[in-house]
Amino acid sequence: MLKNGLILLRKEKKMALNFVTPFPDFSKILVRKEFTQNEKRGHGEYIEGIVASIKSIKGQAFRFETYFYQYGALYDKLPLAALCWKELDKNDDILPLDFLQIWDCLSYWHTTVEKPLLKGLRCEFLAKNGKRYQGEYLFTIDTCNPDPRIPDFTFSETPDEHKSYNFIKMDNGQFAAQPNNRMRFFDPSLNPRELKTPDFEVALTNYSCEEHAKWRLGDTTSHTYDDRTEETADDSR
Repeated sequence: MLKNGLILLRKEKKMALNFVTPFPDFSKILVRKEFTQNEKRGHGEYIEGIVASIKSIKGQAFRFETYFYQYGALYDKLPLAALCWKELDKNDDILPLDFLQIWDCLSYWHTTVEKPLLKGLRCEFLAKNGKRYQGEYLFTIDTCNPDPRIPDFTFSETPDEHKSYNFIKMDNGQFAAQPNNRMRFFDPSLNPRELKTPDFEVALTNYSCEEHAKWRLGDTTSHTYDDRTEETADDSR
């Protein structure tokens, strides 16, 4: 920008890396104490807490920052397997981290969405061991690469590789983060008595409304473009 013979450099607004988001549920939870001791000791013991935030580091599991209010302390970098909403029964299936979250984070950029349509619904997911586990839907984490100045070295925007992470409050006391294709959600007022079995294929196509460029408006001043119609395939021959 030129002003009074001087060149002024416009200060570019920087985008902050959104790798931390607030945890959308302030319910009290339990943390398995061994995860605060590098799994050396504390097995079978629990610490009361409230999850404060979620961290997404590409190629790693989600990390959770938790407020231990009895200590007045924040403890960071807990994996999902460390969190539970009740004490775990040794007679139940206690799932390891790679069952609870089957895919690492696809990007540093993520957002947390509470989907009103699904909020509070009963649901189930298919685990690696072929068993189905039930629980309640809480919220979803989704990822992307919103800054074009940063190369996208992940699959967060690749149709056939992109995953959402649906967070589930499991009946066994654990939490899980599962992709859509491993889950079913149950709405009593909408679902038939017998649900159909999904036979869908993985989405492979990036759709665009402007990919054919047969509607050109750069030289019209008509407010509603009513002096132009889109060319058809026959018109362009």
